[in-house]
Amino acid sequence: MSTNRIRETIVEVFEDVADALETGSFGKKIRVGLTILGSEHGPEELVSGAEIAETKNANIQVVLIGSCAASKLETVEASNDKEAHAKMDEMLLNGTLDAAVTMHYSFPIGVSTVGRVITPGKGKEMFLATTTGTSATERVTAMLKNTIYGIATAKACGKVNPTVGILNIDGARQVERALKKLQEGGYPINFTESARADGGVVMRGNDLLMGVPDIMVDDSLTGNVLMKVFSAYSTGGNYESLGFGYGPGVGENYDRIICIISRASGAPVIAGAIRLAAQCVQGRLLDQARMEFAAVKKAGWDDIVKSLSVSPVKKEKGEGEAVAPPKKPVTDSIPGIEVMELEDAVEVLWKANIYAESGMGCTGPIIMIAPEDKEKALELLKKNDYL
Repeated sequence: MSTNRIRETIVEVFEDVADALETGSFGKKIRVGLTILGSEHGPEELVSGAEIAETKNANIQVVLIGSCAASKLETVEASNDKEAHAKMDEMLLNGTLDAAVTMHYSFPIGVSTVGRVITPGKGKEMFLATTTGTSATERVTAMLKNTIYGIATAKACGKVNPTVGILNIDGARQVERALKKLQEGGYPINFTESARADGGVVMRGNDLLMGVPDIMVDDSLTGNVLMKVFSAYSTGGNYESLGFGYGPGVGENYDRIICIISRASGAPVIAGAIRLAAQCVQGRLLDQARMEFAAVKKAGWDDIVKSLSVSPVKKEKGEGEAVAPPKKPVTDSIPGIEVMELEDAVEVLWKANIYAESGMGCTGPIIMIAPEDKEKALELLKKNDYL
């Protein structure tokens, strides 16, 4: 090594030490790319968010990808979204970026994003699993995967044993049964209880506002709407001012950390999304997702997912349509049936010569039954995987 190069190296070392003393950051900085094209608020808004992120987080270095914005931050030129995403992906794969934040990005089927919001009542952070993307083409399977994505993301962000709740939407009861089978198979799931008097793992709107679970499981379309409401309810809707954006894309074997923002995301959300991306890098999200899937597969994941595509009642219907037994007073009820399976569950009871009717209670779908038939009905419904 030449004398000049030795001097340059010594100067670089002293500069790094001085920077570390000034910022309090002594480790390698996490490089997060941010594409700055396509926002409804202009590239300046995104640059502002990037500068906030760097100022408040000494361990983060933001790399801007785009054009038309003046900033002292490192910038990679790109003239449009397509070029920006191509450069972003290239930098993620070659290791010059550790993570990225962007909008308009298309994930493959099997990958969806886990967002993080701040609930309005108590200011609690809560993960929405998921908010964009498609985990699977079958709804219940998708929500089941969303749960695992949410757990992986929460753990990567420091939640050692995150609580899980399932939003009261179509498919919730089937997801609950599937998750409990995984739990019985040895996969540890920390279910929470609704704050409403009737409790249970199925969450109401009140639980959303209160942030009862660490992870709220939903489908991506519902999660997307919730994310927009949580992030922009105080601004009239055209400016997302709260939270961390729509979160990182997660999949069983996905190979990069890309967090999503929207065209309406403002500087505070941009800064939050960059911080979330860096947390996912520090928490080794990609490795965490692989570990969670290794664990659920040991607990019977493949058989459970396969069973979700086959309805027990559809098999029975091949033997002929059920005819209702003679009508009788139904003064008792059985809750917990998935709304999309309610009529099929009633037919199972009819075929066993048990009269039943479908109904809707204050907490969701119910089967109305005579008290003397309830015990046998419960046995049949459990046998056919409706409870």
